[in-house]
Amino acid sequence: ASETVMVDEISYPSTITTTKPLSLLGHGIKDMEIHFLQVKFYTIGVYLDPEIVNHLTQWKGTPPKELEEKEEFFDGVIAAPVEKVIRLVVIKEIKGAQYGVQIETAVRDRLAADDKYEDEEEAELEKIVEFFQSKYFKKNSVITYHFPANSPTAEIVVSLEGKEDSKFVVENANVVETIKKWYLGGSSAISPSTISSLATTFSQELSK
Repeated sequence: ASETVMVDEISYPSTITTTKPLSLLGHGIKDMEIHFLQVKFYTIGVYLDPEIVNHLTQWKGTPPKELEEKEEFFDGVIAAPVEKVIRLVVIKEIKGAQYGVQIETAVRDRLAADDKYEDEEEAELEKIVEFFQSKYFKKNSVITYHFPANSPTAEIVVSLEGKEDSKFVVENANVVETIKKWYLGGSSAISPSTISSLATTFSQELSK
């Protein structure tokens, strides 16, 4: 059995196999302080092809704290032509419609800021919202984003207890890129703890 890593009481396998074995190189949590209480929404696990290290050698010897603050480093992680999987496990129940709107808003705002938000992107986001619309995420529901190595597409897989997995393929390259940035984009990413974890792992891997 593969070793597991505990991320806030949720266990993640340290490797998963898609077309090849991918390693859990970063993990964290999406949370928010509401009225002085820490509310945890979901955990995040980032699985990457270990070969990604070969695409990031210019950062060899950079300490974790410094890596964490380098936007160019995370741009390099996003751009590296290797397979990536981001797995979310729900802690706080949420309606699919709410999660869909979160994606739509986050992606739209980033695309608009980069002047890449056109009719095609808007239509693609509407399809994503529709895909999530009817779902209900109880605790331990899983949302997986799979980014193949050399493809501008992404596959979203939703695993709900007692139901067959449902899948959606995102075909708009700008939307796919922006979803990656939402989760992996350095200081602008949704989960600082995940970014910090990635920086620590890469700092160690690059110093080997």
